[in-house]
Amino acid sequence: MNGDDAKTAALIAGLDHPQKPKIRAAVDALIASAAHDSRLRTILEESLSNAQHKNRWAFAYVLGHLPQPSGATVRCLLEGLDHGEPDIRWAIALLLTRLARTESSLGNLLLELSRGGTANQKRMAIYCIRDLQLADEASLRALLDGSRDPEAAVRVAAATSLKTRSDAGASARNRLLELFLSDEDVRVRNAAAITLAQLGSPSEDFVAALRAAEKSGNAPLKKAVSAALSLLESKRPASSDG
Repeated sequence: MNGDDAKTAALIAGLDHPQKPKIRAAVDALIASAAHDSRLRTILEESLSNAQHKNRWAFAYVLGHLPQPSGATVRCLLEGLDHGEPDIRWAIALLLTRLARTESSLGNLLLELSRGGTANQKRMAIYCIRDLQLADEASLRALLDGSRDPEAAVRVAAATSLKTRSDAGASARNRLLELFLSDEDVRVRNAAAITLAQLGSPSEDFVAALRAAEKSGNAPLKKAVSAALSLLESKRPASSDG
């Protein structure tokens, strides 16, 4: 083995290192090398199906930065949205969002995952859908479906993501009001309140519910209600003396 081969082997081994700084250094170096080394890209692709690698997401992460990532790479990245480390989940989500901007088929896979994945995968897929700034019916439906998920964290992701939808009509607003009024998890209620306020044009029912919730003994809810009322106040048109 010559010096270059030994260096490459060490970098590949670094992808399976237990320490994230070591993984990050290996990822950065391999992205730069694999961009002009087809043999290295082949080695990384073959590693995706090797169960002995502990961090297959890292191999896919490198490959995802190269032109035209394979289906195996995309599948491995989607699996990585269930990683136990939040920063790794977010790094993968950001990469998938970037890829989905030019690959419509990946957008469809994210929609499917938002309904059928693990709790983490559904959450992260919803955030990807949000960051893609889509304006179609299918993506809006995915967010509304997420607001009915049994996992509170998924409902929070869906509720907060609806704030980006200028096309959120009566059905979305009614669902958010329902979440604010009756969801069993205060985090979901908080997210729904803030999103409804950010969408503007509040209904009388929502304003009345906010006023009633101001008297709640739940400190986090009162804080969210106060923030929602402040948002609504800031959106009110300025009065005219004319």
